Amino acid sequence: MKKKKVNLRDLEPKEHQGEHSHDDGHNHSSPEEVSNFRTYIPAIFSFVMLIVGIAIDYFDAFLFFKGWIRILWYTVAYIPVGFPVIREGWKSIKNGDFFTEFFLMSIATLGAFAIGEYPEGVAVMLFYAVGELFQNAAVNRAKRNIKALLDVRPNEALVYRENDFVSVNPETVEIGEKIQVRVGEKVPLDGILLSDRGSFNTAALTGESKPDTIAKGDTVFAGSINLDGVIEIETTKEFKDSSIARILDMVQNATARKSKTELFIRKFARIYTPIVVFLAIGLTLLPYFFVDDYVFRDWLYRALIFLVISCPCALVISIPLGYFGGLGAASRNGILFKGASFLDAMTKVNTVVMDKTGTVTKGVFKIKEINSIIFEEAEFMKYLMAMEEQSTHPIAKAILEYKADGSDYEATNVSEVAGKGLKGTVNDKTVFVGNKTLMTSNNIEVPSATNDIVESIVMVAIDGKFAGYVTIADELKEDAHQAIKQIRESGISKIIMLSGDKDSITQQVAKELGIDWAKGGLLPEDKLNEVEILKKQPDTRVAFIGDGINDAPVLAASDVGIAMGGLGSDVAIETADVIIQNDQPSKIARAIKIGHSTRRIVWQNIGLAFGVKVIVLILGAGGLATMWEAVFADVGVALLAILNAVRLQKMKWKDS
Repeated sequence: MKKKKVNLRDLEPKEHQGEHSHDDGHNHSSPEEVSNFRTYIPAIFSFVMLIVGIAIDYFDAFLFFKGWIRILWYTVAYIPVGFPVIREGWKSIKNGDFFTEFFLMSIATLGAFAIGEYPEGVAVMLFYAVGELFQNAAVNRAKRNIKALLDVRPNEALVYRENDFVSVNPETVEIGEKIQVRVGEKVPLDGILLSDRGSFNTAALTGESKPDTIAKGDTVFAGSINLDGVIEIETTKEFKDSSIARILDMVQNATARKSKTELFIRKFARIYTPIVVFLAIGLTLLPYFFVDDYVFRDWLYRALIFLVISCPCALVISIPLGYFGGLGAASRNGILFKGASFLDAMTKVNTVVMDKTGTVTKGVFKIKEINSIIFEEAEFMKYLMAMEEQSTHPIAKAILEYKADGSDYEATNVSEVAGKGLKGTVNDKTVFVGNKTLMTSNNIEVPSATNDIVESIVMVAIDGKFAGYVTIADELKEDAHQAIKQIRESGISKIIMLSGDKDSITQQVAKELGIDWAKGGLLPEDKLNEVEILKKQPDTRVAFIGDGINDAPVLAASDVGIAMGGLGSDVAIETADVIIQNDQPSKIARAIKIGHSTRRIVWQNIGLAFGVKVIVLILGAGGLATMWEAVFADVGVALLAILNAVRLQKMKWKDS
């Protein structure tokens, strides 16, 4: 992935970066400027001037408020809000883009002035300016959750150089250097904890409020906040490759990747706007040939109303804002969508396929049962642990956790029997440790009761006699049952498990969780083949959930690839479409709900905008609507759509 410097402006929807320029006098790119009272002064000034002018007109309070004085008054009221829009419209025309909302609003309001409807001309432009301010505030609100990631990007690192810790820019720290992090400070780079233990707030990275306590040798991610004591870390990645830098880069790209609905609306507005301009011209001139009492001023007024109503602001503002709000809400919950297109894709998923290890299980082996025949359990485990101390297999690690300081015995002459286990000597006794094949190939009789054991089993033989066995099992995650229940409640019709673990274990886990269908003993290419078969079924949309490492081919091939625990996985960030930043499978259902809520709000806005515009357009063409109704149809509907989109930021996706 190409690295790019994160710019706050880049986190805004593209429609607020060019066509909806933030240099129009009341649009500003930074929240600090928007919150500044000076931003609102032009609109406040125009509003006061407009209200005073209307009051004088209504009460006929001053006789001199006629002719050029009245025109000058409303012109002064118009300029603060109108000039920036006219300027933007002129810039667009010079760039070859005639049919923008700036052009429409300029023509409509200047036309209102031309026919003497000065208050309406000011009102239309004033409400448009207010709408733009609301739009800006809504964008900033939606952006705030994503911007929180920028706040956890560290700006300094205490690195050990020349016998002292010195403060430097994190971008200058190299892999393998030792850094110090004090209480309350942010971890500047990914690394390995050198201190005995550490407690970290990872909420900004994972959406998980519970502090994460880790031990010496465990991975610490950049952007975590140190909660307990001064710690030291050995860096494992450069700053540009750290977790927080990758997440920021992904969020930046997500706001630029449009959904099909969003792209359609943009294209539609490009066609729709010139059509209504020509219809407005026709509405002004054509009645001359068909109406007996044709009055140019009346039909021009209707055409101006038509133009104001037709402005596509509500669509081109509120729809991208809806998707942007969905991305922000998801990031607040520790879920990163790589683009608005995947929010849409998530709503179409009806089949969820998931890996087992690392997705619904912890991927950490634990001893489940110890069965010793010849010796007491403690003595039996001394022999087994002495042998497993010579192995690096994950199962060996699980067995060695039986006793923290290891075995009192020492194994010698240990050799590995490929695919079967270990052979060695402990206390002058020949010891075999491994599977049933190892036992039977050395003429050791294995009890038939072991045939019914589903879990991984490690058998032990001492001096040619079967001495016992240990069963090893992977633990289910705490929210695994809850996750399956919530996924089903979110509208998913079929849940499937595909695993590389042996089929008997896979079937047992699937049965325990209530999964519809499962298959084990699969290689990555086998999983890919199964997903391809599913995708060929009519009306099937597949989301695959895996750990993002060995499942990369399937993540890429599925309709939506979801990576679990993707915070530290480079492959997950590169391959998956959605990243669950911690290991909680219950976040999957939340991602689906956020996708559905976003799409629902977007279509509500589309229906609202089109419905109101069509009604008022017809009324305007028939002379039954004034400029004030036109203002509501344009700016009013835009404001309602924006407020509807902002609801995404306040929604709470509670666990069922």
